[in-house]
Amino acid sequence: MTLTAVSPAARTRSQTVVAPLATIAGLAAATVALNLRDPHASGSWGYCPISLLGIYCPGCGSLRAVNDLTHGDLIGAASSNALLLLAMPFAVFVLARWTIDGWQGRQRGRTALSSWPVLSLGIALATVFTVARNLPGSWLAP
Repeated sequence: MTLTAVSPAARTRSQTVVAPLATIAGLAAATVALNLRDPHASGSWGYCPISLLGIYCPGCGSLRAVNDLTHGDLIGAASSNALLLLAMPFAVFVLARWTIDGWQGRQRGRTALSSWPVLSLGIALATVFTVARNLPGSWLAP
């Protein structure tokens, strides 16, 4: 059996939207699960090995933040993970653009969002956020 690669031009509309729609469906399922099983209860979703070391990574509190958002608690979500709240509009934009591009059969090359300066800025922001939330008495700690 020989597998042949399908050129991007020969792919059907349904083939080009499978990946973005599967990603959106997975995120939706995870969001529903986080709504149904409260991550505010200690150990309800397990324990993060990094937080067991006493360090808050940029992702710490993300499950609680999503749970708070599903209950309409924007302040609680910001208290759990402010960086996630800032990143969500960008993630929604990227997912929407990916889906629309797939639907229209458009293929983008490298864009400003996938450039090294933007990636470097994101890494720098996550690093500063991590350091700031691990300072004694920081309000950014989850």
